[in-house]
Amino acid sequence: MSKTSDTIIAAAKTLRDAVNAMSFSDPTAYVYNPLDYAWSAHERYLKLYATGKKRVLMLGMNPGPFGMAQTGVPFGEINAVTDFLNINAKNATIGKPPVEHPKRIVEGFACEKSEVSGRRLWGLFAEQYQSPKAFFKEHFITNYCPLVFMEASSRNRTPDKLPVTEASPLFEVCDAFLRTLVEQLKPKYVIGVGAFAEKRAMQTLADYSDITFGRILHPSPASPLANKDWPGTATRQLQELGIWE
Repeated sequence: MSKTSDTIIAAAKTLRDAVNAMSFSDPTAYVYNPLDYAWSAHERYLKLYATGKKRVLMLGMNPGPFGMAQTGVPFGEINAVTDFLNINAKNATIGKPPVEHPKRIVEGFACEKSEVSGRRLWGLFAEQYQSPKAFFKEHFITNYCPLVFMEASSRNRTPDKLPVTEASPLFEVCDAFLRTLVEQLKPKYVIGVGAFAEKRAMQTLADYSDITFGRILHPSPASPLANKDWPGTATRQLQELGIWE
């Protein structure tokens, strides 16, 4: 294991414990912390891939219910995690959140639902780079916030919808982790997957004058634009930013 991944793993543990101590009020009814119950898989992701300098750091918003909530890996669509990233039931264990919504059960690698965002994102990178070694040589992907928020109906609630009294302490610890990540990986580019992540990155890392910020279209099926040709749009955006040729 590299010194870089050691430092990042320690910072992720600090983030995990800090958000575990937080409480959230209605309409947030359920909170899942995959850094806790899926720590084994998340730690393996960091050990394998957060190993040295990266040219590009990509930042998502927070876990999806059928992605990282199941696998502990950012944008962690099941097949992408097990087949492309080599994180599976043989080398990682997934537990359970303390309280589960009956419509959002954590089944880990046995989950049969596919997260479209993760399928699109990792699908593009697998197509472009063929192997995780080739992709992670210059790239790394993380989420800004590690928590999943749900309303009583099971509706997803994103961090940008939290009241300031809840968002401020949460964002403070998320900012601290992001800064550690940047200090360790030393990226030239920090790219938000969607507008929220780009905004948080620009605010958190405002004093890093050598970083170029940008964003790509979020691959969520809730976005009409993403449903037209997300891989083509994201590729074009990365080319325009000077990241891909």
